[in-house]
Amino acid sequence: MSDKKCKLLVIGAGPGGYVCAIRAGQLGIETIVVEEKEPGGTCLNVGCIPSKAVIHAANEFEKAVHNTTDNALGIRAEAPSIDFSKTIDWKDGIVKRLTGGVSGLLKKAGVEHIRGRANFVDGKAIEVTTSNGVQRIYAENVVIATGSQAVELPFLPFGGKIISSTEALELQKIPKKLAVVGGGYIGLELGMAYAKLGAKVTVVEAESHILSQYDKELSKPVEKRLKELGVTLHTSTKAKGMSKDGKSLLVEADGKEIKIAADKVLVTVGRRPNLSGFGLEDLSMKMSGPFLSIDEKCQTSMRDVYAIGDVTGEPMLAHRAMAQGEMVAELVAGNKRVWDKRCIPAVCFTDPEVVSVGLSVADAKAAGIEVIKGKFPFVASGRAMSTEREDGFVQVIARKDNHEVLGIHGVGAEISEMSASFSLAIEMASTLEDLALTIQAHPTRGEALQEAALGALGHALHI
Repeated sequence: MSDKKCKLLVIGAGPGGYVCAIRAGQLGIETIVVEEKEPGGTCLNVGCIPSKAVIHAANEFEKAVHNTTDNALGIRAEAPSIDFSKTIDWKDGIVKRLTGGVSGLLKKAGVEHIRGRANFVDGKAIEVTTSNGVQRIYAENVVIATGSQAVELPFLPFGGKIISSTEALELQKIPKKLAVVGGGYIGLELGMAYAKLGAKVTVVEAESHILSQYDKELSKPVEKRLKELGVTLHTSTKAKGMSKDGKSLLVEADGKEIKIAADKVLVTVGRRPNLSGFGLEDLSMKMSGPFLSIDEKCQTSMRDVYAIGDVTGEPMLAHRAMAQGEMVAELVAGNKRVWDKRCIPAVCFTDPEVVSVGLSVADAKAAGIEVIKGKFPFVASGRAMSTEREDGFVQVIARKDNHEVLGIHGVGAEISEMSASFSLAIEMASTLEDLALTIQAHPTRGEALQEAALGALGHALHI
């Protein structure tokens, strides 16, 4: 195969990689993207999108089950059933539509997509192993966007009944008993979904509370909902391995061993960057722990070699990778850009959902900033009452001296859809007065943002 040359080579077509390639193509940059699997990366193929599809199906099934009993709405329905294999087929159809869409967008932008596995020869030359042989590519600029994979515990290796989130989204039938190791967002999203589908779910978390990356106040409504769903929760508990007969997960709490019967054990204890197996080790690039070290322009320690997304560390979020990818494309085009984001929203699609944007009270205190805060509970929201979901709240945190909004956090049904307004408020350097004077549509959950700001100013209207 003849050698190829390009101005920009992107390794990995996940959210960061494909956005980088598409934007570069739009800017007239000769771009090649290398990906050995379907475009879209973990998020589109085995993460964000398919998990939300399964969560949606679980929510619909739970509603149907709820309506078989006496309820306030007066709805009566027959006992529902679910053909889970059909649900998975529907989920796979969504993924196929989206991966096809990404391929179309790359083509529309004039980006060449080479399917294969990349291997660095040096900082400017890459060999790609394809189905037709080895293709060598010389590039002026390289972007490493190879993503991450689930962390495997040595005493709970993946295989058989021990699964990662990838396998959890490919199950053809609902396990009767599911043990989840890790009470973070991935474990709880999938654990709650399977609990709604009828599985007996047990969650094991080593920390003292679930969703340890969030403020404890945000996790309380989720913990309450777990109990309502019949999920057994073990905090301050460590997984140790499987029993000799392979039928139970062994855990330890307060020095005592507990056996948890499980048909499947879902291990969700974090993700690690994909940085091995493609010659990167021989380039002696500067690292930041297990991640590639980058500057404010996503430049690595090697000239004209960039890194974006999960390989660069936390927060390991698709939308962060997308923003980095778009910025790098602009830089390669010669435009002046720098990574200076005031906030990156984090969303947990549990039930209820959790949104965290900007600083927490603890973050502000650690930075020596004196703050004031306002909180509005959904129990006082007419819209929440009329949808039977009154759990949760919105909280606004602002500087005490000039009322600049530093953080907005919330928990509640479908509150993920409010994350855009939360992020925009902070990105635009809004003050409490800005939020308080913004007229929100009534009745909507969005009114909680205005009410929280009014509360921080000392004159809440509806609480």
